[in-house]
Amino acid sequence: MSVRLRTILLLVVAMVLTAGATAYATTTLRAGAAEDQPVVRTVLAEDENPAGAPGRTLALSRVTVDPGAELALHRHPGTQIATIARGTLTYWVVRGGPVEVHRGDRLVRKVKAGERTRVQTGEWMVEPPGTIHHAANQGRAEIEILLSTLFRNGAPPAIAVRP
Repeated sequence: MSVRLRTILLLVVAMVLTAGATAYATTTLRAGAAEDQPVVRTVLAEDENPAGAPGRTLALSRVTVDPGAELALHRHPGTQIATIARGTLTYWVVRGGPVEVHRGDRLVRKVKAGERTRVQTGEWMVEPPGTIHHAANQGRAEIEILLSTLFRNGAPPAIAVRP
């Protein structure tokens, strides 16, 4: 595991421990009741300008994806680490990458532009900034994804991309 990735993961752990002792804000991708939305992103904790990353926001979020739901083609403005906590996510890289998929401290595969993979419970991936991708829940049960993000302050969590 690279020093940069290890540093990011340590920052996330420290942030989660701090967030557990304080109140946290919750937001969803769209207004309305979360149970009405097929894909819901909830911010669990975030910190602007954390040590070692001035001008950035470090965040921890949970995304739930209903069976049959799809995440539209998009990219992220910074690095995102996604852990599949429950379910199997079908994931496509359209441009950019590669996206590394890990299980524990072991690299399982790299997903390159034009490739599709299934990311299962217990696997995690590193999405480089600007990688254009989309995903879907092709299973029968809800998927839960935990996200650690390091984006520029004020940047949106995802930027839609036209096909």
